[in-house]
Amino acid sequence: MGMAAIPVLFRGRKATTVSDVVVATLLDWGVDTIFGLPGDGINGMFEALRQHEREIRFIQTRHEEAAAFMASAHYKYTGKLGVCIATSGPGAIHLLNGLYDARLDRAGVLAITGQTYTDLKGTHYQQEVNLVRLFADVAEYNEAIINANQAESVTDLACRHAFTKATVAHINLPVDVQDQPAREKLSHMRPARTITSAARSRYITVPCDHDLEQAAAGLNRGKRIAILAGAGAVGARRELIAVAERLQAPVIKALLGKAAIPDDHPLSAGGLGLIGTLPSQRAMEECDTLFIVGSSFPYMQFLPEKREEVTGIQLDLRPECIGLRFPVSVGLVGDAAAALEDLLPRLKKHDGRFLKTTQKRMRDWNQLMDSRANHMSKPMKPQTVARTLSELAPSDAVVACDCGTVTTWMARHFMIRGEQKWAMAGNLATMAPGLPYGIAGAVAYPRRRTIAFVGDGAFTMLMGEFATAVKYNLPLTVVLIKNNTLGQIKWEQMVFLGNPEYQCELQPIDFAAYARACGGIGYTVDDPRQLRAILQQALRSPKPSLVECITDPFEPPMPAEATPKQGLHLAESLARGEPHRGRIALTLFRDKVRDFKA
Repeated sequence: MGMAAIPVLFRGRKATTVSDVVVATLLDWGVDTIFGLPGDGINGMFEALRQHEREIRFIQTRHEEAAAFMASAHYKYTGKLGVCIATSGPGAIHLLNGLYDARLDRAGVLAITGQTYTDLKGTHYQQEVNLVRLFADVAEYNEAIINANQAESVTDLACRHAFTKATVAHINLPVDVQDQPAREKLSHMRPARTITSAARSRYITVPCDHDLEQAAAGLNRGKRIAILAGAGAVGARRELIAVAERLQAPVIKALLGKAAIPDDHPLSAGGLGLIGTLPSQRAMEECDTLFIVGSSFPYMQFLPEKREEVTGIQLDLRPECIGLRFPVSVGLVGDAAAALEDLLPRLKKHDGRFLKTTQKRMRDWNQLMDSRANHMSKPMKPQTVARTLSELAPSDAVVACDCGTVTTWMARHFMIRGEQKWAMAGNLATMAPGLPYGIAGAVAYPRRRTIAFVGDGAFTMLMGEFATAVKYNLPLTVVLIKNNTLGQIKWEQMVFLGNPEYQCELQPIDFAAYARACGGIGYTVDDPRQLRAILQQALRSPKPSLVECITDPFEPPMPAEATPKQGLHLAESLARGEPHRGRIALTLFRDKVRDFKA
């Protein structure tokens, strides 16, 4: 026992146990924040974290799912490796939804989980789950550390996979292995104790000259060029704007690319799809050349229909994404900023007729959106909340959005500007991450205001995390749209299927009182004339705050241009016994009248 307590020097730090080795390796990879919960299956790791609490900040969550969402958001906001940790069995299982968010949106996340004692595995012991098998689909690197000699190399490789490939990695540590002594001498097959390292260099992939010349030729031939920018273009704002100006091309933004260029920039045509703008839809219909930059936008029906008449050119860091959604004649594989910079001098200056047409349409669209958002009667419109929040949000705010009808209101009415950051669960489109994302943003940027825009249904799923925000006194404001319904699901049932809504109504909760019960500040507002003053108070609050905005539950998140089929389905749902058909029909009629006036 005495020998086991003797520390060894490991990468300049004293290490007594395998857990110490894992933590020291994480420190070498620049990890300074970990999200999660302790438990008896992972407590050896927690002792190592306790001894390094000045170097690694641990954020204790109320649920492991939230920890995984926070780790995903940490990477999305900062570009740094996100790390979450959970105990064996149920704790590890809870991580999965957040990890799939990271996997599908290409966020670099490492998950660390506990496991039962090695000599009890296979005996149906309590909380014994084959976690390596369970994580096989979500984690690109997925290993159990079953020997002290593995700790360093497996942790290094897990970090390397997650960080350099922007994916999920998972390491699993049995309870007894966590406390095994860190060894000075290794096996005969490994004469050197250290065989891996955290050494890494920044590299940038750029397309070859031949591909750049082909892409330039295709773009130079175009007369009506549209650019679709996604998450991969967010770090290339300057270069994207320069290329778009040279091509006189409107920039249409996939939802994860909302911060690629500011929403108020003259080149911006807003979003695309069900939550997009009509000018972006028209640009897609009328363009003769489509340049996709860093996007795998999934809704192919919103891309140009006459594909044989449209030249497709795509730039993406991942070669497997080239041509995934739209047939392209040229594929550029590389970093968006570097590739666009190399492409720019090869491009000719285009005339601005197509862009000017889109800009005229955007002025009309913005006027329509202003009309919808400036509705001052009750019940309060959710558009009014999103637009007012947009006007009040600091120019460096960190913004998180949940999934649901709130996504439509934020996509159309919250105007990203300045150095604001934007993140949400994109490809997984799961409910619940809005609050965890907000917490992760506030942890990463404690000197900036973080805003989480959420719906009442999604917020309820992980509402315990508001207590996490209070515990760490984070600069977080939660703006909650309360309509007591699962709004997105309700409208999908009606507009997409022609069915009356079913099982979508929610039991009302006093969310402002809940926020105060957690130790934060809670506001309730149902009058749009009082909204601005209350949001101003919340955004200046020294404590975590929540603004419960009671809004019209019958306000539909309609697409920019509804199809005849969607209108028919809505009529069918009303005729087949939709319980609120009178209120819905009246709301639609009044909205249409206001739109005509605008």
